[in-house]
Amino acid sequence: MIQKPLLLSLIASLAIHSFAHAATYTLQPLEVYSSPLHNDELSAADAVEIYTQDDIEKAHVQNVYEFLNQQTSLIAMPSYGNPFTQKIDMHGYGIGDGYENIVVILNGRRLNNIDAVPQLLSAISPSSIGRIEIIKSGGIVRAGDGANAGVIYITTKQENALELGLYAGNNNTFDGSLYAGYADDLYSITAHAERYLSDGVRTVDAQKNRAKQALKNGGIILSLTPTDALELSVDYQTTRLKSTYGGPLTLNEFLEDPSQAGSSSSSKQAYDSDAYALSLAYDITDALQLSVTGSREDKESRYLTYGSVAQYTYDSIAATLDYRNDALSATVGLNLFNGERDGYGNNTSKENRAAFLLTQYRLGDHTLKAGYRYETVDYSYHDADKRLRDDETLHGIELGYNYRLSAERSVFAAFSHAYQAPDIDRFFNFGGTFNGFIKPMTTDTLTVGYNAITSQNKFKVSLFYVNVDDEIYYHADPTFVNAKNTNIDASYKYGLDLYDKFLVTDTFHVSINYNYVKAIIDKEIESAEDYSNNELPGVPNHTAKVILSYLPNDHMTLSLLHTHRSSAYAANDFNNRFAQEQQAYRSTDITLSYLQGHYEFFGKINNLFDQKNGLWIHDDAIYPLNASTTFIAGLKVRY
Repeated sequence: MIQKPLLLSLIASLAIHSFAHAATYTLQPLEVYSSPLHNDELSAADAVEIYTQDDIEKAHVQNVYEFLNQQTSLIAMPSYGNPFTQKIDMHGYGIGDGYENIVVILNGRRLNNIDAVPQLLSAISPSSIGRIEIIKSGGIVRAGDGANAGVIYITTKQENALELGLYAGNNNTFDGSLYAGYADDLYSITAHAERYLSDGVRTVDAQKNRAKQALKNGGIILSLTPTDALELSVDYQTTRLKSTYGGPLTLNEFLEDPSQAGSSSSSKQAYDSDAYALSLAYDITDALQLSVTGSREDKESRYLTYGSVAQYTYDSIAATLDYRNDALSATVGLNLFNGERDGYGNNTSKENRAAFLLTQYRLGDHTLKAGYRYETVDYSYHDADKRLRDDETLHGIELGYNYRLSAERSVFAAFSHAYQAPDIDRFFNFGGTFNGFIKPMTTDTLTVGYNAITSQNKFKVSLFYVNVDDEIYYHADPTFVNAKNTNIDASYKYGLDLYDKFLVTDTFHVSINYNYVKAIIDKEIESAEDYSNNELPGVPNHTAKVILSYLPNDHMTLSLLHTHRSSAYAANDFNNRFAQEQQAYRSTDITLSYLQGHYEFFGKINNLFDQKNGLWIHDDAIYPLNASTTFIAGLKVRY
C-alpha cells in the first residue's frame, strides 16, 4: 500500500524542477457533436457544457462520477453507500430522485434503467472517453423520457493510439487500464479494458472486514467504411462489478469516525452487464444522411446479502434522417425501446415508442430551433396472482432562439416541455406489494443565457425557471405504514448557472463553476402532512467549484480544486423539520502531473484537509462520502 508521505514526496520532487516556458494555450468555441444541428457553444439555443478528452485526461479521476462531481455543474453521491451506483443531480431535482430526470447516452445507447437503479456510469472507464457533453434543461425531443433536467452525452474515443495507465493509492487501491486504436481508410478498431480493486474507505462489520470494491470493464468497437458514403459499426461493452458497502451511521458515529462500520448491517451486490450494438450511417446525398442503431443489453443484479436476483433485458432501435443545408437543419427520427425485469417474484416491463422532428433555421445572426416528440409508454406487470397493464401518451416540445451579438458573444432563450414516465419500482410499496400505477411528471422550463468566448476567457451564464406538475417522489414514512411512491401535486425550481475559464497568463488559469438553485414544493398533502411552500429536500442552494491551474512549462501541470456545496434538508425531510440537516460538503483536491515524451507521471490527493462529508437521509442515518483523505499516484504511457 502506498503511504501518504510517499505521494507527498513525489509531488515535492516534481515541483522543484524548472523547464522551458509553457506553450501558449488559447480558448475557442467548441462544436456540439451530440446534436445534428451543427452548432457550436456560441450559436446553440441551449445551455451546454462540453468536456474534451484532454479535460478528462488531465483530471486524473478514478471514475466518471468523480469527474462529474469535481469538474462539471452536476452533483454525484453514492446511492445509499454504494460507490459503483451513484445518484446524479442537476438543476434542483434532488439527490434522492434527480438522476431519473437526467438521460445519459453512451455512444447512442441510453443508460437509464427501467427501475429505480441509477445509471451505471461505473461501466465507463475514464480512459476510454473522448467527450462529455451536457445539455442543461433541454434535449427532450431527441433523448425522450426523463430529460427534464437535461441530457449527458458520452462518447468513447476513436484514434490511432496505444495507451497504458496504472495507478495505486491508499486503502489498497489499484487500477490498470488499456486502450488501443487503429484506423485507416477502410476500417477502424478500438478496444479498451480496465481492472479496479480497492479495500474501500470503511469497515463493514465488527470483524473489521472492509468495504471491498472490484470492477472489470472492457469493450471493442469495429467500424467499416466500404465506401465514402457508408459506415457500419459493431460495438460490444461488458462490465463485471462486486461491491461491499456499509450501512448508515448515527451522527455520533459519523463524527467519531466515518470509516467505522457502525451499528447498521452492510450490503453486498454483484452486477454484470453485456451490451451489443449495430449501427449504420449512410450519406444518401451531401445534405441527407440516414442513421440506424440497434442495441441489446443483458444485465443481472445480485444482492448477495438478501439472496435476491433480478435479470434485465433491454432492446432498442433508433433511426434518424438528418438534412442540412446552409440555412436549414432538420432531423426526423424513431425510437423503440423495450425493457424487461424478471425478479423479486414478478415480471415487469416498460416499453417506449417515439417519433420526433427537430428543426433549426439560421438567418444571418439569428438561429431558430423548434422540435416535437410524441411518445407512448406501455407497462406490463404479472406475478403468481395478477396481470396488470397501463399505458401513457406523452408530448415533448423544444423551442429556442440564439442571437449572435458578435463573433465572440451571443444570447439565447430556450423553452422545453418535458416529461418523465415512472420507473417500474414506483408501482410497489415497501416490502414489494403492488400499489398501483402513478402519474407521469411533466415540466415546463424557460432558460435565458449569455455566452462570451475569447481566446483568453470563456464565460457562460444562464437563468432557468421550471414549473413541475406531478413530480415523482417516495413518501418515506419512518414507520413504513404509509410509505409509498406518489406525486407532488405542484412544484417549481429556479436558479442560475455560471461558468468562467480565464487564462490569467500563459502559465496560470482559473476556472469557476457556480450554481444557485431553489426548489419549492408548491402544493402537496400526504398522510395528513402539508408540504406546501417547503423546500425540496436534498437540494443545496449553492454549489461552487474553483480550479486553479499552474503550468510552469511544457511538462508540468499543478491543479488545485476546491468544491463547496451548501447545507440542505436531509433527503427524506419533506416537512423541513428534521433535527439534522444535510451538512455542507467541502473538499480540496490537488493534482500534479509531469509529461515527458510518451510518459506521464501523476499524483492526486482528494479531500486534502480531511473533511467529514456525508449524505443525510434522515436523523442518525448518514452515509459517509469522501469523508477522509485519499490519494493515488500513477503512470500513463501513450504511443
